[in-house]
Amino acid sequence: MARENTGPDFVEALARGLDVIRSFGAHHRPRSLSEIAAGTALARPTARRILLTLERLGYVRSDGGGFTLTPRVLELGVAYTMSAGLWEVARPYLRELVLATDQAASVALLDGSDVVYAARVAVPKVVSANVTAGMRLPARSTALGKVLLSALDLDRLDEALGTPSTATVRPFRERPPGDLREELREVRARGWAATDEEMTPGVRSVAAPVRDGDGTVVAAVNVSAIAAEVPHERMTRDFLPLLLTTAGRIGHGIR
Repeated sequence: MARENTGPDFVEALARGLDVIRSFGAHHRPRSLSEIAAGTALARPTARRILLTLERLGYVRSDGGGFTLTPRVLELGVAYTMSAGLWEVARPYLRELVLATDQAASVALLDGSDVVYAARVAVPKVVSANVTAGMRLPARSTALGKVLLSALDLDRLDEALGTPSTATVRPFRERPPGDLREELREVRARGWAATDEEMTPGVRSVAAPVRDGDGTVVAAVNVSAIAAEVPHERMTRDFLPLLLTTAGRIGHGIR
């Protein structure tokens, strides 16, 4: 049934597709076609066509038990966060952090099994990581990504790690899956992550979560440095306290 008072420019098919996505709500189990049709007040054939379209686009996955959302729906959240001004909020705090450490700092979001850089402030270096806003890197090999992955519940973590990376840059060194999961438990417990030449040779990083007003991790912020210039001990002793303060200030700004 078409909506009332929508006007001639309203695209009903798009609205129905969004209704289907929203119908999953907080459900993590597969939902049947009948459940989705009932939850959206759509006829079964209409709901089925929409689900098959979303599956073709990569936003829905089907199996014998029904339909589930894929991590690709996070792209919608990433787009919102970008447009909501994460860069504008983070920029002054990142600049202060860079001035205090003389190292590059970034904010990133999780999209499937990748991190997407939303903001970055670099410093002139002879050798540096070639990272820009909008760039994607495999989450499992970055401190930013490990912070974001550690905040997921087990089902969402399995789904994220099971999603192929679409990043074009491959890690310099990857940890075995078992080691990664153990590390993520440690990251979750202590509240920050560090990497040492995992994504890029000669670069180490430390990252912390950015939380919204409900305490939900919505982004991560890091400081990255050239390994030959900054020992790991200095990263955690001198830079980490500044980083944690910066993460808190950015989180307060987006609430």
